[in-house]
Amino acid sequence: MYVISFILGYFVVRAVSKRKGLSLKSEDILDIFLVTIPLGIIFARLYYVAFNWNFYRAHPWEIPAVWHGGLAIHGGLIGGALGVFIGSRWKKVPFWALADVVVPAVALGQTLGRIGNFLNGDAFGTPTSLPWGVVFPLDSPAGMTYPGQPLHPTMLYEAVGDFLIFLILWRLSHRPARPGFLSALYFVLYGLVRFPCEFVRGDALWLGPFRAAQVASALLIIGFGSWLVFSKPWRVAPKPKSK
Repeated sequence: MYVISFILGYFVVRAVSKRKGLSLKSEDILDIFLVTIPLGIIFARLYYVAFNWNFYRAHPWEIPAVWHGGLAIHGGLIGGALGVFIGSRWKKVPFWALADVVVPAVALGQTLGRIGNFLNGDAFGTPTSLPWGVVFPLDSPAGMTYPGQPLHPTMLYEAVGDFLIFLILWRLSHRPARPGFLSALYFVLYGLVRFPCEFVRGDALWLGPFRAAQVASALLIIGFGSWLVFSKPWRVAPKPKSK
């Protein structure tokens, strides 16, 4: 799913860059991917390790073992943002303009990633009696935690939400707006999708008594939502009429 996401993401970034007037060359997009993707994976892993430090402190050889699972999307977003910043400096493109080009691809990649979670049985939900509850195989992370019990397919809940975010960003990428609009909207919408999903997540990361993803989502909604409300970046000043 990661590989499919990267391939489709390339075409999405290329299309949106043309819409936004950046017209990044193919080699520019690939260069940015070569920086952004590894940093996203590294930070996603470090974020997960930090919230499970008691285990990894006792088993430090497991820290690089990403094939055993353990990548957190909020850490990936931090690493990805750093990669976009480096890419913007490298290619001499404004940071927020480049971020607006990338975020639709991020939302689409998250959609595919959550489908991968479903196939693997991770990022699973809590037990449920609802008719769409899923019993995962006993050798999957979900099956080992809740053997034989129907669970909320939280990964599919989020996949649907992420795909809707992608459609919204893709649609709005046609319209003129100040740099940062699509990025801010993405973070607000993702926070709104992720926050309720966490209530039924069976493998949540915790920050004291709070679910870490809900804390991060609330901060994203408040921070970027405030900027959208007060800055109104979708309002673009009309071009002056020629005399």
